[in-house]
Amino acid sequence: MRCAWATTPLGIAYHDKEWGVPVHDDRVLFEFLILEGAQAGLSWETILQKRENYRKAFAGFDPKKVSRFSSKKLQSLMRNEGIVRNRLKIQSARSNALAFLAVQEELGSFDAYIWRFKDAKAMSRDLLKWGFRFVGPTICYAFMQAVGIVNDHAKDCFRR
Repeated sequence: MRCAWATTPLGIAYHDKEWGVPVHDDRVLFEFLILEGAQAGLSWETILQKRENYRKAFAGFDPKKVSRFSSKKLQSLMRNEGIVRNRLKIQSARSNALAFLAVQEELGSFDAYIWRFKDAKAMSRDLLKWGFRFVGPTICYAFMQAVGIVNDHAKDCFRR
């Protein structure tokens, strides 16, 4: 058995190989942070369908490169049909990259920082203090599920 939400080939592959698997790689954590923010108000399936386009558009989710995106580059992303063309979400990628780098510089790694949280509201509040955007409690909880901080696989799911 697998979790009931995994019903499409893309969703099943994501569920079976990634969702809930503990992530400790800072680049992958940055990717999920950006993708979870992009997902706000949309289905995760939509984001999964656009994921490769996001990787291309956002420099492989390299926070150093994304932090250097110019306003012109961010504006050009508004014309990219392969991603969610929401101005605030696109702009938040750069500001989140800057905050991400600040966390790394001060604490050594984003991984060491983010894994200390067990509560989405506390994570959200702290991320906001660092200057992150699109990190409300709902987004933070989805992030925690995706990167394995919490295990929300169904009790009868083979991934639990």
